[in-house]
Amino acid sequence: MSTEAAHSRKSRLAVPSGADPLANPAPRVPAANRPLQYFQRLTDVRQMDIQSALDQMKTLISTRPQLVYKTSYYRKQTKNHWARDDPAFVAMQAVFLVVAGIAYSVAFRISLQGAISFLLYTVLWNWLGLGLLIATICREIANRQLVVQQSTSHVRQQVEWLYAFDIHCNSFFPVFVLLYVVQFFLLPVILQEGLLSLVIANSIYAGALSWYWYITHLGYRALPFLSHTEVFLFPIVAVVVCYCAILVGYPLGFGWNWARIMARFYFM
Repeated sequence: MSTEAAHSRKSRLAVPSGADPLANPAPRVPAANRPLQYFQRLTDVRQMDIQSALDQMKTLISTRPQLVYKTSYYRKQTKNHWARDDPAFVAMQAVFLVVAGIAYSVAFRISLQGAISFLLYTVLWNWLGLGLLIATICREIANRQLVVQQSTSHVRQQVEWLYAFDIHCNSFFPVFVLLYVVQFFLLPVILQEGLLSLVIANSIYAGALSWYWYITHLGYRALPFLSHTEVFLFPIVAVVVCYCAILVGYPLGFGWNWARIMARFYFM
């Protein structure tokens, strides 16, 4: 082959430029250091992409919430991990919970001490504490029971703990919308006695819990090395059974309005 032909062939090769993100891939952080780095970034607002977090939240309450997990696939290809680097989504969720907690405290006219207790319980237990517990349990189930068996020549893949927590945060946002926003504006209706109030209130709670587990299922289904992720849909069956049982039991005197129960627990 002549020198000119060889030069012409080389000129047609696609060589990434300096502006191409694939030409200079981001440095990969060791898995052991990733959670520490993630929580350190919570203190630096300048490193957070707030707009991206808001866009993801809008997607989660749309008809195609699974699109949120596409970014996880791209992240795996470029940075070799599934979980978010940017803690903006978590930070925004905590801020929204605080604002909602203040609104509920004002609406129920509780004391300052009661308001602080409600805020701490909402953020540290309802969202963070239960989230850590659920993420850990679901991750263990996935890693122990759902990982596809590969040949011995392949390294066994596992669900990252931060990714499991990401799934919880994604799943919790529709819960926040229904139980902290929609419910707030319907309080004058759903706190009344009667069948209509019970149906509306329990429909909100059943919808929130079902939505939570559906998005949890989508998060684990997005991982190509897991199978039978339908197990994360099983809690929805329990939610539907309880919902129907309460409706059937209403004429018999044990129809519970979950909005009234929660109001008594937190504010009365």
